[in-house]
Amino acid sequence: MRFKHSQIPDPSWDGKLFSKEQLRRLVIPLMVEQTLAMTVGLFDTLIVSSVGETAVSAVSLVDSINFLLITLFAALGAGGAIVVGQYIGAQKHQEARHAAKQLLLIVTLLSIGMMILFLTFNHAILRFIFGNIDSAIMENAQVYFFTTSLSLPFLAVFNVCAALFRIMGNSAVPMVNAIVINIVNIAANILFIFGFDMGVLGSASATSIARIVGAVIILIMLRNPKMIVYIRSYNFKEFDGVMIKRILKLGIPNGLESSIFQIGKIIMSSLVATFTTSAIAAHAVGNSLTSVGIVPAQAMSLAITTVVSQCVGARDYEQAEFYTRYLIKKAYIYLWILNILMLLILNPALSLYGLSPEGFSIAYEIMVIHGVGAMIMWPLSFSLPNTFRASGDVVSPMIFSIFSMLVVRIGFSFILVYVFNMGVVSVWWAMMADWAVRSIFFTHHYKHKKWQRYAPASDYN
Repeated sequence: MRFKHSQIPDPSWDGKLFSKEQLRRLVIPLMVEQTLAMTVGLFDTLIVSSVGETAVSAVSLVDSINFLLITLFAALGAGGAIVVGQYIGAQKHQEARHAAKQLLLIVTLLSIGMMILFLTFNHAILRFIFGNIDSAIMENAQVYFFTTSLSLPFLAVFNVCAALFRIMGNSAVPMVNAIVINIVNIAANILFIFGFDMGVLGSASATSIARIVGAVIILIMLRNPKMIVYIRSYNFKEFDGVMIKRILKLGIPNGLESSIFQIGKIIMSSLVATFTTSAIAAHAVGNSLTSVGIVPAQAMSLAITTVVSQCVGARDYEQAEFYTRYLIKKAYIYLWILNILMLLILNPALSLYGLSPEGFSIAYEIMVIHGVGAMIMWPLSFSLPNTFRASGDVVSPMIFSIFSMLVVRIGFSFILVYVFNMGVVSVWWAMMADWAVRSIFFTHHYKHKKWQRYAPASDYN
């Protein structure tokens, strides 16, 4: 039998847990899902902007808290799902289902506790974080924060269930649900704001309804007994303290790392707020456009968690290294292609934002700094550590990521701003320094294979 060049069997893939086709089916929906996650905020802001600047300001402030919560629950879910993935790799499917159920129960309880806290101390929390902001903005912020807090458990449930589907290798379900959530959110926003003139309350209600719909749908889909991992009952009395401890051992460091990273970004935003209007606008545009350039690499990061956790569960570290190298290589290829294309169309892209000449010049410099830096360092800085987390080594990347964010990125930013007077680009050069330090440490950690010394969850009874 003759093969075309692209069809010639590759012996290096013989006996592997995941084929190239399975990896494609995993990665492509992840890319779509990450793109949707990036664009939903843009539609919200666009629609709310019709209500007025006060509403936009209130929603923007509260969304910084909401994004922190989304990041926290996603990280907790992903960390806990690693335990499930290791059981799947070890062919212990009953234990995988048990771990999934415990993960869902504990995160649901945690989110309910946070919901009660936010509802009770709504005003106090906003005042503590944002200080003495304008009374009209505070009033709208309270409405938005209170209403979106009501759906916090549904947000948590969705993120956990999405993580469980991904860890099974089924990224299509979270993608489809993300599409549904986006459609419901946009439609409800239009109805409540333009139809019923509900203002900020309408936007918050749309967000909450979308979260509820997404959680209910994905919970129903998780009941399918044909899947490796499914959950058909949610009895809160069925707690397994040993399993929950095992889950939280991975989930808490993962959530703590992601949360502190987002807090660090909020601190950086406060520094940016001290610059000129043109510089602030250029920074905002840079944040918007640069997020597009790393979508493929973010998808590869999620894929690494799924694939490596199952390899580790099977006690096959050779395959874990094989897939890590393969997916990191793919991340680099996609990053180079996408970022080179973005740099080639940078002038017309930036012209769409109506920036001043000064702002245009700054935004251009920001995009070049980020684009070149991403093509060199992003996968080693952010994709590679997922191999460690998937093996159970969550403390090492947590400690170093927190150190690098607080000391290198934030510390270097303030030095460049206040000592060298470099302006808003200081934030982006400090980011590159952070990435460089991360890349060196994580590459060293990977090569010395310290991450392979952690016993998988599947080794325990």
